Order: sequence, then structure tokens, then C-alpha cells
Amino acid sequence: MRILIAALALLAAACTPMPGTATSAAGPVSSLSATDCAARGGTMKAVGRLQSMQCVIPHADAGKTCTDGDQCAGDCRIEDVAQRPAAGASVTGRCQATSEPFGCFTRVEDGRAAATLCVD
Repeated sequence: MRILIAALALLAAACTPMPGTATSAAGPVSSLSATDCAARGGTMKAVGRLQSMQCVIPHADAGKTCTDGDQCAGDCRIEDVAQRPAAGASVTGRCQATSEPFGCFTRVEDGRAAATLCVD
């Protein structure tokens, strides 16, 4: 019986979300309190596969055409599933809408497509 209880405790601990490391131009956002999040213009939201609560901050330059992440508050991305280019292809992206790090997207760096990522 003790082994079963210990196994269940370990399983529960393994499923507990770890403190996040998502960032925005303003700094770490996943560990902010609701008050600090609101002060930065964000909202607390359950995100990712684990549905952990994180502060999601909208970026003022959302949707702006870009060729590198340095031109955006977040990443320069291609998020359209139908338009995923091959890594290294010459592309133009759009600035990320929010600080939320989850989803499938292709980052654009120096006018070139990076590998497509899917972040849970």
C-alpha cells in the first residue's frame, strides 16, 4: 500500500506545472501576480497543454510586417499553417500578437525562415 501511495505522489508531482520562463520585452511574464500583470496591460490566462496560469501581454506592434525579431516586441513569425516555408527560405513575417509562447509557428530571423516549432 505504501508503494502505491508513493507512486501516486510522484505521479502527481510530475504533473505539477513548473514556474514558467516566458518573457516579453518588459521581462518575465509567467511568474507575475494578477496585479502586476494588469499593470503591464496583460491578463492572466490558462495557457499551454498544462493550462498553467500565465500573464499574457498584447504587443503594440502585433501584425506589423517584419524580417527579424529585433523589429518586434515579441518574435517575428509566420503562423499560417498553409504558408510554412522551408527552413532557410527568404521570407517576411509578422510581429507576434502577444507574449504567449505556445502554438505552431516559424520564426523569421535575418529575413530567413527558421525551423517550424510547435510549443505545447
